[in-house]
Amino acid sequence: MYRFALEDIKQWYSGHRRKPLVLRGARQVGKSTLVRMAAESMNLKLIEINLERYVYLDEVFKTLDISTIIDEIEGIKGSIGERSQALLFLDEIQATPHAIQALRYFYEDLSDLAVIAAGSLLEFTLANHSFSMPVGRITYYHLGPMSFEEFLMARDHELFDWYRKTDFTDSFPDSRHNKLLAMQREFLFTGGMPESVLAWIRTSSPQKVQDAQRDILNTYTDDFAKYANRADLARLQKVFRRIPQLAGKKIKYSHISPEDKAAKVKDVIDLLSKARICSKVHHSDCSGLPLAAGVNDKVFKLLFIDVGLMNCLLGLSWIDVKNMDERNLINEGSLAEQFIGQELLYLGGGKVTPELFYWLREGKGNNAEVDYVISLKGKILPVEVKSGASGSMKSLHQFTLLKNNKRAIRFDLNKPSNQKVQAKTAQKSNIVPVEFDLTSLPLYGVGKLLNKRI
Repeated sequence: MYRFALEDIKQWYSGHRRKPLVLRGARQVGKSTLVRMAAESMNLKLIEINLERYVYLDEVFKTLDISTIIDEIEGIKGSIGERSQALLFLDEIQATPHAIQALRYFYEDLSDLAVIAAGSLLEFTLANHSFSMPVGRITYYHLGPMSFEEFLMARDHELFDWYRKTDFTDSFPDSRHNKLLAMQREFLFTGGMPESVLAWIRTSSPQKVQDAQRDILNTYTDDFAKYANRADLARLQKVFRRIPQLAGKKIKYSHISPEDKAAKVKDVIDLLSKARICSKVHHSDCSGLPLAAGVNDKVFKLLFIDVGLMNCLLGLSWIDVKNMDERNLINEGSLAEQFIGQELLYLGGGKVTPELFYWLREGKGNNAEVDYVISLKGKILPVEVKSGASGSMKSLHQFTLLKNNKRAIRFDLNKPSNQKVQAKTAQKSNIVPVEFDLTSLPLYGVGKLLNKRI
């Protein structure tokens, strides 16, 4: 199955003064497969070594002697041959942390050899390293689950081609709209983990999809023992299973595990975030760019890694998801908000560190919350997610008034549209007018955001 990241890998390979590339992302999102696809598409000899199987190599990498390191790798995998026609892939690099430090010397002493490293628990090594990091000598690339557009391309290439070529301002046929809504509903069930998508495409079997999802979830829980002691394992498992029930909601530690101290729950969430199993969506005051400058670290929501895995943990079957009405699409685990969130996280591509924000105002009788706030083309844009065909926009009214914002995005089940909103909203004890331009996109159109003239 094609991944858009493949084009970025090709650009990296052909770039001037190419640096070693480090793929970052959760287990099972397709990092290893992406590297193999890249080597094949560029007709490169792939030298792939899984460092979890050769942990003794950490002492070899520790020498920082590239000749010694290459000799040892060739002793395991055979001759690299013509280096300019080869790709060295160091998989599970977190198992030999000094290999990360050695990447600097691949860049400085062996620049004609393309090197890619990847690791599913790499974030732990990067956070706790005791050696000098090769700052400025490596390139990071972030890979998440498959996007809906990648799923659509694999599932129905003709519909994908039409979708990509169509300007969302054009007349939109009902037949195409309904097919895309149906495909997006399938994606809510399968999610974007390549193994579960492949099971659906090959077999059309909901059972096979959920078998694949359970295998992935079991892999995650097996990993817990690698970064937690025995006393914390039960807490990790509990929080892991609780997050899908709270996706899209402001996190209160007491709601996750009432019997545990807040500090303990916080530590667990931080661990799961490092493993990329969940992502924090921080509240920002949205007073200017970058949005991260206005973050309140204590106020955040959580997204699970993948909507399909989330449904699996929630116990939702294909029949449940397929027949879910518009109201339940939000109420049953905030599926629409999870879907849009995981798409927005990687909307800018893998060269950008995934991060996401929302806006919250809490007060007696005047609460307001905008699901997400993004920066696009130098502008701050509030984003509302409505699972149904319509919904209240009171929070958008408040945001655009308080932040003097003139544009907003809404995702729902309607066809694409643009409209000028003129309404009235409360400001202190007064009712005041508010006016802004609203771009409405169907849920499946989130990938079009970058191409919209907003």
